[in-house]
Amino acid sequence: MATRRRRRERRWERNRSWRGPTAVSCAGRRRPGSAAAAAASPTPDHQRADWVSIHEQICQLLIPIHPSLPPLLSEKERNHGMEQLLRRQKSIAELAFSTAQSFVSGGQHAQAIPAALQALRFATQAYGSASVQLVPAYLLLAEASTGVGHLLQASKYLSQAQWIVLSTPGCSAALQGKLHRRLGLLCAAEGNFEEALYHLATDIYLTSSTFGLKSIEASGGYFHMANVFCHQNKMDVAHSLYAEVTSIWHSFLLKSVQAQEQMLESQPEMSPFTEDKEVCEGLVTDAQQAEATQVLNTVLDVREKAPKQQPGETTKVLHALAMLYYLAMDLAKSGSSRLGPCQGWSSTAPACHRLHLDIAQV
Repeated sequence: MATRRRRRERRWERNRSWRGPTAVSCAGRRRPGSAAAAAASPTPDHQRADWVSIHEQICQLLIPIHPSLPPLLSEKERNHGMEQLLRRQKSIAELAFSTAQSFVSGGQHAQAIPAALQALRFATQAYGSASVQLVPAYLLLAEASTGVGHLLQASKYLSQAQWIVLSTPGCSAALQGKLHRRLGLLCAAEGNFEEALYHLATDIYLTSSTFGLKSIEASGGYFHMANVFCHQNKMDVAHSLYAEVTSIWHSFLLKSVQAQEQMLESQPEMSPFTEDKEVCEGLVTDAQQAEATQVLNTVLDVREKAPKQQPGETTKVLHALAMLYYLAMDLAKSGSSRLGPCQGWSSTAPACHRLHLDIAQV
């Protein structure tokens, strides 16, 4: 018994000084000299991209995850340790996912892939390999892979997501809609436009059943369908869908501006152009700003290049962009020459209501 006790004590001492798995560094890579490292050593370029993408942010968070629990702990202490481990895994998965999402929103698809892979890795550890919680990470990986032209890899990620969704009873309509949107975009990238329209129509149906036909969540489906019709040179249908997208975003942004106006009126000492962004907190999220910027600028490009101009629709897009940049406190863009009819309001309006009155006439 004494010998067995001494062995346990020696194992305990080793565990106390251990900083990670035998052949894995805090960055999740194989340590030099290990058999695994010799078999598959990443190139310096890959390591640098991986570090810039996500590991710089999560490196210190990984250290408490690697060590195993000491063998002499009570069951209560071990359960507490496992709960802490699970919370940390979920936290890292969320951080990696939001980081990857921000890269994708900025058009940096290659940089998004390492972060999205870490999100998938830790989500798998936290929830299990068949959990519906993994679907957003698979969809993000598919989007990033499509963005860098790796369509086959994107298809594999979508197959995994589709299998989980089909295997999960009661999977939400919103998540199913996101899956069909990503399938539609992959089909469009492959040139299979009819299949793309089917998936995007399904996306609109599922998403609108949850959020409503006029919601910004459903507007993405309209927008991508319009792009497909553009590729098919069916411009009348495309312009009709673009008008619907513009209307949805214009209405949403106008309500956000009105909400901010009410906040400013309740605090008259504050300037509408204050650098304190707490005024806008909760009105438009970063993800919504990124989506609106991409969508509205794309629609504006189409409107400006169209052989048959529609001044009313173009003006509505310009007003929507002006409101968006105002809410984002990007006053340089809100007063740029490209906004045409909206130019100058940001520098002359003493309060937010003047913008509201200008826009309400559209």
